Amino acid sequence: MRCIGLIGGMSWESSALYYRLLNEGVKQRLGGLHSARCVLASVDFAEIEAMQSAGRWDAAGDLLAGQARGLEAAGADAVLICTNTMHKVADTVAAAIGVPLLHLADVTADAVVASGLGTVALLGTRFTMEESFYADRLVARGLTVLTPDAGDRALVDRVIYTELVLGRVEDASRAAFVEVIGRLAARGAEGVILGCTEIELLVGPGDVELPVFATTRLHAQAAVDFALS
Repeated sequence: MRCIGLIGGMSWESSALYYRLLNEGVKQRLGGLHSARCVLASVDFAEIEAMQSAGRWDAAGDLLAGQARGLEAAGADAVLICTNTMHKVADTVAAAIGVPLLHLADVTADAVVASGLGTVALLGTRFTMEESFYADRLVARGLTVLTPDAGDRALVDRVIYTELVLGRVEDASRAAFVEVIGRLAARGAEGVILGCTEIELLVGPGDVELPVFATTRLHAQAAVDFALS
């Protein structure tokens, strides 16, 4: 079994989900007492969020690159950035290591393409929804990407940063997200990408009519496939 390196802590709530999914995936595949071989570098999210807010992406990239090098030195055979937003600095991280970086957007694109859908809604932080670093990887695979309007983007971003990353899961916010997804469906979305790892704490396949692409689960599944290949 190959070893998976995880850059986590952004937030630790979703990193805990990654850890559980990796171990469940390995146990399901191998049975018995098997669990995932992995190493985790967990950063202080307050430091990362301050860099995001200040636009200090170069500094954030350097910080995560340093964590990735540490994971490689600890024996990781591949590295995952356990957050959608910080894939804005994925190229910096990938360039710092000699093992593969399993890019979350590519894994997600694979799943959408395999489903046969062509137009998907993308929910995430304002950085993920409003900048091109994530959607461009989807468009490169032939997908059409829809994002919420400005008011809905502000709502989604606020819920992520003031509730979900703190472990708060509010029924009112779930209802609001369902309405946002409904408006995107009316614009032609055939499925919805939960492009922030914490959104999976709030919304699942049973909450909306559209097919849901849960990026944390997809990323963890790809890591298990890599580890056991």
